[in-house]
Amino acid sequence: MKPWMILPLVLLPLGNVAHAGCQWPLWEQFKQRFVDTGGRVIDSSDPRSITTSEGQAYALFFALVAGDRQSFERLLRWLEDNLAQGDLQRHLPAWLWGRNPDDQWQVLDANSAADADLWLAYSLQEAGRLWQQADYSRLSARQLTLIQQYEVAQLPQLGPLLLPGTEGFSGQDHWTLNPSYSPLPLLHSFAHHYPDSIWAAMLEPTQRMLEQTSARGFAPDWVEWRNGQWQASAKSGWQGSYDAIRVYLWAGMQEPTANLTQHFQPMLRYLQQHGLPPLRVDSLAGTAEGYGPPGFSAALLPLLSRAAEPHLLQQQLARLAAEPLQADAYYDHVLGLFGQGWSDGRYRFSSHGALQPQSLEECS
Repeated sequence: MKPWMILPLVLLPLGNVAHAGCQWPLWEQFKQRFVDTGGRVIDSSDPRSITTSEGQAYALFFALVAGDRQSFERLLRWLEDNLAQGDLQRHLPAWLWGRNPDDQWQVLDANSAADADLWLAYSLQEAGRLWQQADYSRLSARQLTLIQQYEVAQLPQLGPLLLPGTEGFSGQDHWTLNPSYSPLPLLHSFAHHYPDSIWAAMLEPTQRMLEQTSARGFAPDWVEWRNGQWQASAKSGWQGSYDAIRVYLWAGMQEPTANLTQHFQPMLRYLQQHGLPPLRVDSLAGTAEGYGPPGFSAALLPLLSRAAEPHLLQQQLARLAAEPLQADAYYDHVLGLFGQGWSDGRYRFSSHGALQPQSLEECS
């Protein structure tokens, strides 16, 4: 038994300093559609009924925002038992679990996913603070140590940056990165908690990476650092789509965000001209095409709330009201929880990256 498994669940009075949470209909809907009774987040759009470490980590964050301690503990227990070999003190989670061709349930890919690992460490850290549970705080610190050991690389002429996973993203003279895997609010939080650590040293290189890889205001899904410059990734060239949409999402949440809001003005101009977010962009050419699903509109809400044209925000909110998310659209629901949750005031990040959930007084 892990210590956090046996923590008693208590009902917190309105005035309690610990975070009790507000009723959040989108979260309740997500649980009903995508989370089983054992705490597994299921993406049924894949025929293998997969679970990813990303899905578990995101759901932990949403449970924390909602003050849903029972779901938080179930989600964490399932993740540790099935993705981390039963021990998060020693292992980063495997990123993919599901049904194999022999109809057996197991880890399908044992490599880690660094974005999921960051959100896991952050959610544990903030749960420890908001719920006054030292076991969560210690587990977060241990996960950060593992991330630093296995998923951070020193890139020449840049500095320390987050690799997408433990294996397959670095060679003798090149590194593959995913800009959406490094949310600045989370990095600011880790840097604040550990000011003399590598997390503080990562802030400036990460900011530069985000700006340089989207020089024309559109973010790519993947990039490579080779021979002292950013180059197209073998995975997707300079295309930005389902991964890159999160770059704008995190940018809109960062405090202060003035520089990033200005940096992504081309995306806002595209919305001005076309009404809907693009499905794909060429971040090198600065061109875009197609129309993204409703989740893309949700992902842009934080950034749009900072923009000088309020009608662009209202336009995307109107789209989300008119186009209900598809029942099996796991990723759209995730983007909706992040973007609409932020837009509705369910949570904020402080300038130091601390999570600020909506208070019970604000709920009423």
